[in-house]
Amino acid sequence: MATIEVTEANFGATVQQDGIVLIDLWAEWCGPCRMFGPIFEAASEANSDIVFGKVDTEANQGLAAALDVRSIPTLMAFRDGVMLFNQAGALPEANLNELIGAIRNVDMDAVHAEIAKANSGESAE
Repeated sequence: MATIEVTEANFGATVQQDGIVLIDLWAEWCGPCRMFGPIFEAASEANSDIVFGKVDTEANQGLAAALDVRSIPTLMAFRDGVMLFNQAGALPEANLNELIGAIRNVDMDAVHAEIAKANSGESAE
């Protein structure tokens, strides 16, 4: 699957869907973004079950501000609507593949249980 363009208008619907969604926040003028772009594209081709989206931070400054993006590229990973990863910096291919494996292996039942506990005011153990 090729990457999709994510904007302020479709960000919420994109990251709230079931499954894994990876978002690359980038800008054309950013050297590390241009280096990471082909790595992100290759991962999108190799993982057709994952949604890969790109947010142009220049065209979507309000979204970048709302997400508190302070440095680009920034990579965010969501699974079943829950953000599991948010980090600035270009990842090498091996690290991106490792991250994808880790996101696949997350026990989402445990994550949802922790969220429910946090929302109810109980302490997590």
